[in-house]
Amino acid sequence: MELRIAALHRYPVKGLSPEPLARAMFEKGAYFPGDRLFAIENGPSGFDPAEPQHQPKVKFLMLMRNESLARLSTCYEDDTGVLSVRHDGREVARGDLSTRAGRLAIEAFFRTYMPRELRGPPKVLGAPDGFRFTDSRKGFVSLINLASVRALEDMVGAPVDPLRFRGNLHVEGLEPWAELDIVGCMLENAAGLAAQGDEADRALRRDQCRPGDRHSRPRDPSDADAPARPCRLRRLCGSGGRGGACGG
Repeated sequence: MELRIAALHRYPVKGLSPEPLARAMFEKGAYFPGDRLFAIENGPSGFDPAEPQHQPKVKFLMLMRNESLARLSTCYEDDTGVLSVRHDGREVARGDLSTRAGRLAIEAFFRTYMPRELRGPPKVLGAPDGFRFTDSRKGFVSLINLASVRALEDMVGAPVDPLRFRGNLHVEGLEPWAELDIVGCMLENAAGLAAQGDEADRALRRDQCRPGDRHSRPRDPSDADAPARPCRLRRLCGSGGRGGACGG
């Protein structure tokens, strides 16, 4: 079996845009680099940065519940700590998340952008050292098997964007659903992944910070005799677009 990494993504702010990476250096027992560094409370969550504990993702803004987030494109700059938010191709918010003023600017945007979806004041939270705002208590790296995504496309009879599942690694070379058996072993031995090098990484970063749409991979299943496809899967997977309804 030859496993190939097809794409790497991080989600600096939980629930907001994925950012493509050219490389990601892993450390055993560590979180995916730059992933889920921040989250935006949807009303008070009870999170205490002095004693950080895992909180259910429903306490934060997330795509599974807040579909309007899919209309936004965001970019987080590691060097400056600045998060920029774009809507319909123009920048609508910008703030340095390392400063109170910057966080307030981002919070003010979300108060006006999605008032009906808020249960209370939105608040930008930063992850303390050794903690991340992952969906599960032990979440470090999430892997998306593209063969499983294609199998799901065949089931629902519609294109499915792998980004809907909010994974860090998109992999090729596995049979559908084989990731359920091998993921623990693979991550135990992972030391590092690289793609095209520093120049490619900078190019991807520049592209991520520009306006633009991410589309699902086109696919047109022709199995006319396939069994009936559940309506719930159709609603879950839809037909592509930014973000998605399957994660936070």
